[in-house]
Amino acid sequence: MATLDWLTDAATLRLERGVHRDLRPRTCAQPGVIDLASNDYLGLCRHPDVVDAACAAVRDWGAGSTGSRLVSGTTVLHEQLDSELAAFVGAESALVFSSGYTANLGVVAALSGRGTLILSDSASHASLVDACRLSRARIEVYDRRNLAAVELALRTRTEDRALVVTDSVFSADGDLAPLRELHALCRRHSAVLLVDEAHGIGVRGDGGRGLVHELGLQGLPDVIVTATLSKSLASQGGVVLGPAAVRAHLIDVARPFIFDTGLAPAAVGAARAALAVLAREPERAAAVRVRAAQLAEIVGADVPESAVVSVILGDPERAYDAAREAYSRGVHVGCFRPPSVPEGTSRLRLTARANLTENELDVIGSVLGSVLDGARV
Repeated sequence: MATLDWLTDAATLRLERGVHRDLRPRTCAQPGVIDLASNDYLGLCRHPDVVDAACAAVRDWGAGSTGSRLVSGTTVLHEQLDSELAAFVGAESALVFSSGYTANLGVVAALSGRGTLILSDSASHASLVDACRLSRARIEVYDRRNLAAVELALRTRTEDRALVVTDSVFSADGDLAPLRELHALCRRHSAVLLVDEAHGIGVRGDGGRGLVHELGLQGLPDVIVTATLSKSLASQGGVVLGPAAVRAHLIDVARPFIFDTGLAPAAVGAARAALAVLAREPERAAAVRVRAAQLAEIVGADVPESAVVSVILGDPERAYDAAREAYSRGVHVGCFRPPSVPEGTSRLRLTARANLTENELDVIGSVLGSVLDGARV
């Protein structure tokens, strides 16, 4: 057998299980297609202020950041974005990474290691899962509905340090983590709570400041927040927000920060502009949740707590076929299959946008009503 012949067998198995994936390039203009698949929650990806800021940053600074942030990749724009993000969510400091993925990899590894216990929610994003695997810490996975297990693990640990990691809004189903209860356990047992607000910023909290801010946990010395700039802030990149001592530590030891090229100027400029739009138009956050509730009514789902509406169909091929049928009729929805979700829970994932129109909602109702009638038979 040739060295890589096993790849053919693995691909065949994925096809048989209905979890094979293909790339589907989109054009810059998709007339007649309503987007319910992207994470552009606030509808800012093509906002003129955001596009103009990205173009201005390229003209001023060039196409690339030219190096890691420790060498040549930190511009005045990067420092401004750090400060503006921290001020927006009520954190003492912020540090921007090249992606939300690398932000999670960097902060988890930097704050753990041998002699640390990490408790990770079973539905944590893949970036947190991978960060835990790379941390060399002892890992325990918990279910968010079983806080007693979290308390027991923290109380009986032998490690000096402990870190509890979770999404604030879980990406597949849009449910909220019990952050207030988790923080109380962390405080009681001298642990740190790390919250990924990727799907919370721009959607939850006062003016979209996130679930941590909404619950009054912002700026606490034992709470650290990560977020991506690629969803509500319509750009690219990630950020760690927390005490100044954490920022200083990351600059010294976080490998994804030290060895990765800094975020491109265009992405920094776009994120700053999107943040400015959200700050002056805080009603966009509430509009996302209103549209999400309307989508949920259309598909017969419970009223969501975030921008995500999940329609579980179970079988991966059924979910894929339903998503393809919806797209052919002008509505682009997400299709989540294993390993993105557990076996038997393949689903359509609808993401609301603040700028969905009433006419678009009428079309969505007609298309998805028909598609789901067939898929649920």
